[in-house]
Amino acid sequence: MKKVLMIAAENDAISGAKVGGMADVIRDLPPALACEDIIVDVAMPNYGYIAQSYNADDIGTVAVKFGANIEIVSVAKMPRPSPDGNTNLNSQVYLFEHHLFNSEGNQVYSAGSNDRPFADDATKFALFNLAVAQAYIDGLIPEVDVMHMHDWHAGMLVMLRAFDSQYAMLKQCQCVFSIHNLALQGIRPIRDDVSSFAAWFPELTQHLTDEQKAHLSDPRYPNCVNPMKMGIELSDKVHLVSPTYANEVLMASDHQNGFFGGEGLEASMLDKHNRGDIVGILNGCVYEKAESELTTAKPDKKTANKSINQLLVKSQDAVIKWLGKTDSARSVDQIALARLQQWQMQQINQASSIDFLMTSVGRLTDQKVLLLRQPYPVEANSAGQSLLDAMLIELKRLKPQGVFMLLGSGDHVIAKEFQLVASRHSNFVFINGYDQHLSDELYQLGDLFVMPSSFEPCGISQLLAMKQGQVCIAHGVGGLRDTIRDQQTGWLFEGHNLAHQAEQFIQVLINALSLSNEQPEQYRQMGIAASQERFSWQQVAKQYRQQLYS
Repeated sequence: MKKVLMIAAENDAISGAKVGGMADVIRDLPPALACEDIIVDVAMPNYGYIAQSYNADDIGTVAVKFGANIEIVSVAKMPRPSPDGNTNLNSQVYLFEHHLFNSEGNQVYSAGSNDRPFADDATKFALFNLAVAQAYIDGLIPEVDVMHMHDWHAGMLVMLRAFDSQYAMLKQCQCVFSIHNLALQGIRPIRDDVSSFAAWFPELTQHLTDEQKAHLSDPRYPNCVNPMKMGIELSDKVHLVSPTYANEVLMASDHQNGFFGGEGLEASMLDKHNRGDIVGILNGCVYEKAESELTTAKPDKKTANKSINQLLVKSQDAVIKWLGKTDSARSVDQIALARLQQWQMQQINQASSIDFLMTSVGRLTDQKVLLLRQPYPVEANSAGQSLLDAMLIELKRLKPQGVFMLLGSGDHVIAKEFQLVASRHSNFVFINGYDQHLSDELYQLGDLFVMPSSFEPCGISQLLAMKQGQVCIAHGVGGLRDTIRDQQTGWLFEGHNLAHQAEQFIQVLINALSLSNEQPEQYRQMGIAASQERFSWQQVAKQYRQQLYS
């Protein structure tokens, strides 16, 4: 049996500890690795609530020199929770408690500010990394064969292992560093700020050699440290969450033309690649049914209408639930409720029946929806419209009774733009929030899933849509290229700049909607083919064992 300790900020095996795709990996990978005789423990911050909610056992404290003070961090342990409420007694979760780890509302990450990005979180994770290192050498965490760090939040631990003599014992373990999103790097000043490397580790700062400092400093901002760069350069192996993304990060980004690659760290990535120490392994997905159990029957019109009606009710319930938590009603929620009720009345009165459902579920960030925000004049008199407007116009033209439902939360500026678009188009509902049950319904009932991500390290949304038999339109980057077979299980578009990508997206959308109209059986077969694809965690676990932990 191999023993692995994963250090991560998120873990969806625990209620409330998910923000992005990393949480899915930390939830689903340990059980799969157990089948490969690899036992995975997880270390993460307590965030002020987890140990108490799960009745974790206190196992001790660690005392660490952090800045000018000795900080005491409590450590608790509990068996890894599983989705059915039982526990996996072979896998443990170690929870680290300190007031710096706690954000308002028990959130994983702090909101931060534009003038001091990552300041609170960088301090939090610097102390967390130090506490994990100390807990390991103190014996609170049993010895392991591999330490597996995830994203910039664990980059400082890789640095301590490499450069702090107090933690030289960590070098006895193999060190793997996984990158889930290279765009977020946790960059902070070297000094002259309470949230800076010198403020956290004053003694270590004085003893670092110029060569060592070069591994810490950001290539674009020489007066700053970069935890992501530390993880890349000082680990034994670097893991990217899809093979295509592992190649994209070797090239410089060109945001103006819509390409997101190495994000300033391409030189570090290329050096690691040339050493043979970069591995691209696609994330997996949980499948409830085997291929032989899948149904290929198309629901009749009556059943489909009933399902759509239920979706409209659930959508309204989700919005009303959010309204109940606020003192004043948001315009975006009022627009969504009005539109949903309008659709519902049309269904009930049989004035028109929704016969095609286009869906999208995801965070409102430029990573996910930058392309939809691009100007796209469809006609001479439509200057100033966005690609999202153009998409809805084409949907109306080719599917007069089709609608588009977008569920997402995040950037307030993007939300305002989508709110205005929703007010202009009767075939569009923008639901500004996130609801797990509603997202499940959208994956299950949709006819066409839209995922125009500018970059996508792996992506989970397309996998969730595909397993429900919903075909996707997606940008041919990262894990989207690795999971969608163009014109077989979905459609991919490309483009050498944002304008070209927008043109290609519209053309592919027209092709997809036209196929649904003209050859519905072929379209249905694409959905069946999508549902039969398998990207199982069991396959992923075998690759981890062979390529990362060997």
